[in-house]
Amino acid sequence: MGLTDKIKNFIAPEEDEEELELSNEEAEALSQYEQPQVQGASKVAANTNIVLFEPRHFDEAQEIANHLKAKRACAINLHRMPSEYRQRIIDFLTGVIYALDGSINKVGDNVILISPKTMPVGGEINLNSNEE
Repeated sequence: MGLTDKIKNFIAPEEDEEELELSNEEAEALSQYEQPQVQGASKVAANTNIVLFEPRHFDEAQEIANHLKAKRACAINLHRMPSEYRQRIIDFLTGVIYALDGSINKVGDNVILISPKTMPVGGEINLNSNEE
């Protein structure tokens, strides 16, 4: 790490993103279950990672886009982002995932899951509390 990097890190420290990784035993246990198939998508590898983000600034959108380009799914919690930037980051990431033929899904209030084409998402989440 050079002096410039140390100064940048001191002034604006970078937060590490959390990665969810499975041990070999967990991967083997999950491989016993059949993965949901989406037409035109390949089977999901057992060692697939989902990267978790809790962005606080719009500048972090590029880092999320880099993970998507590397074919990693991203779960993004937008609760800590100022409301005026939430829609901007969603619009930007929607454009990125459209270009990559992936999908974007709302999984909760201000929580989205963005996955590349190689990692299909199956199932639905009902966000209406009135319906069962």
